[in-house]
Amino acid sequence: MPNPTQRFSNRVADYVRYRPDYPPAVVDTLRQHCGWTGPVDIADLGSGTGLSALGFLDAGHRVYGVEPNAEMRQAAEALLSSRQNFTSIDGRAEATSLADHSVNLVIAAQAFHWFDVAAVAAESERILRPGGYRAVLWNLRRTTGSDFLDGYEALLQRFGTDYAAVSERYADSQALALYFGEDGHDEYRFDHAQHFDFEGLRGRLLSSSYAPAPGHSQHLPMLDALQALFDATPANGKVAFEYDTCLYVSTPCRASSALQQPGTPPLS
Repeated sequence: MPNPTQRFSNRVADYVRYRPDYPPAVVDTLRQHCGWTGPVDIADLGSGTGLSALGFLDAGHRVYGVEPNAEMRQAAEALLSSRQNFTSIDGRAEATSLADHSVNLVIAAQAFHWFDVAAVAAESERILRPGGYRAVLWNLRRTTGSDFLDGYEALLQRFGTDYAAVSERYADSQALALYFGEDGHDEYRFDHAQHFDFEGLRGRLLSSSYAPAPGHSQHLPMLDALQALFDATPANGKVAFEYDTCLYVSTPCRASSALQQPGTPPLS
């Protein structure tokens, strides 16, 4: 499988414009689950173009976005340049460069399946303050439930370069068990959706690392098939891209509150 840190380098513009954000309920749920009563420090592993940080920043939390891909990281820095509570870090999930015991939450949104799980588990343990939490977040596209969703899944199965291999890695139960360890984890699910005209649908497809890029022999046939699918299934000129937003977060089992452990500044 191609180097995951470079898979999206030529797709950043489409990723920024057409990838989904996350439901506001995610941040509210984490606040209640973790018992936060005020702003906390968050390490966002594989922070990409900054979409995963937005909800936390809006809620007043400080986010340290750790991203190894230069193009993705620069897109996040441009998007979040006015946010004083965002810090961009050139680093990897397995080696963040953050100080020991310096954050209250480690989250991976839409990136966990690219990680070396054992190494990230060790790094998370190193940077978390006592009483801190780990979380994994995905927008999982629904693959069935409407003529469009059924047809789009068939299109990916037909044209995706390594679609099957990538999709199998999402929400892998063994990987999650290894990451969360003996403490275990709780799961929350939220409905989410995007509505696209054809231009948006095309951009959403091309933001995927397994979609044949321009110059690939299957690129134009794939777009022709996409146009045919869109023409056959739109409602009022748009199609619904539906998701189950899945949040996995470590189970509250430690007596001390994360907010009672100020620890070390994240960047010392």
